[in-house]
Amino acid sequence: MISRLEQLKLGALKELDLITDAKEMELWRVNYLGKKSELTGILRSLSSLAVEERKPVGTAANRIRTELENGLDQKKCALREIQLTAVTREEDIDVTLPGRPLPTGRLHPITKTINEVCEIYNSMGFQVTSGPDVEWNYYNFEALNIHDDHPARDVMSTSWVDIEADKDRGQMLLRTHTTSVTARVIESQNPPIRVVEPGRVYRYEATDATHTPMFHQIDGLAIDKGITMADLKGTLYEFARRFFGEGRGVRFRCDYFPFVEPGVEMAIECLVCNGRGCRLCGNTGWIEILGAGMVHPRVLERGNIDPETYSGFAFGMGIDRLPMLRYGIDDIRLFYNNDLRFLSQF
Repeated sequence: MISRLEQLKLGALKELDLITDAKEMELWRVNYLGKKSELTGILRSLSSLAVEERKPVGTAANRIRTELENGLDQKKCALREIQLTAVTREEDIDVTLPGRPLPTGRLHPITKTINEVCEIYNSMGFQVTSGPDVEWNYYNFEALNIHDDHPARDVMSTSWVDIEADKDRGQMLLRTHTTSVTARVIESQNPPIRVVEPGRVYRYEATDATHTPMFHQIDGLAIDKGITMADLKGTLYEFARRFFGEGRGVRFRCDYFPFVEPGVEMAIECLVCNGRGCRLCGNTGWIEILGAGMVHPRVLERGNIDPETYSGFAFGMGIDRLPMLRYGIDDIRLFYNNDLRFLSQF
C-alpha cells in the first residue's frame, strides 16, 4: 500500500509540472486531492486494514497529501508570476492614472453621538472634561452624598479593584457613573462652572438586550450665583429640541437622586408611537432619557463651595440609549458586536 502511495505521488507531481493554466490546475486538484480521489479513498479505508498496517499507511498518506498540497500552492504562485509578467509585457501601463481608492472607516455610532451631544452643549457654553475610569470610592460615592449604607448603591453593581485602600479615599473601583467626574470638578474648580463629562462606565451585571457591563454616560454640571431650576429646564429642553427634533414632547417629573435636591427625571415622547403607547415605552407614551436636579448643598460643601452663595444644577444620561431611541434600535449589544452590516448604516 505504501509503495502504491509513493507511485501515486510521483505521478501526481509529474502531471503538476506540466500544467500551464488555472483550469488544468483545478482538474488536477480534484483528481488527486478531491473527495473522490484515490488518496482520499485510501485515507477513508484505513479502518479496514490490519491493525499493524494502519499507522504506517495513515502516516504515509497524510505526508503525501501535505506534499501534494504544498506542490499545488507553489504551482499557483508560479503561474501567477508568469501571468503578471505577460501582462506587463503585453499591455501599456499609464503611471499617471490615480490609484484605486482604499475603503475608509467611519466613526462608531456611539462616538458620533458623544460628539453631537458635546457639540450641542458646547454651543450653550459648556466645556468638555473627563476623569479616570478607575476611580476612588470617595469620588464615586462619598463626595456625591452616597454613603456606605445608602440604598442607591444597591442598583450600582460595582466592580472593585483588588488594591490596597487609601486612608482618605477608600477602595478603588471601576466607576459606575460619570458623576464621579462631577465630584472632582467641584473639588478642583471655582465657580462659575459649566462642564459636560462623557465617558465609559462599568456595572457588574449580566448582558442582555438593554444591559452591558460597560456602557457610556455623559454628565453635566453648572454652578454659579443665582442658578435655578428654570435654568436646568431651559438647558435640557434646548438639548432635547436639537437632538430629537422640534416637535418632540418633553416631560419633567419629580425623582430622587442622592447628589441633587430637588431631583427630576426627564422623558421624551416615544419616537415609535408618538405618545400613543406601545411596547417600547410600556404603553405610557414616554421614555425616560436622563436624571437631573439642583446640586445638593452637601455636595457643594465637600468641594468647599459655599451653598449660601452659589447654586447649581447637574444632569446625567446614558449615551447608548440616545441612538437607540433616535433610530429604533432594540438591542444595545448591536453597538459592540462589530458587525459592519449594522455599523455601516450610521
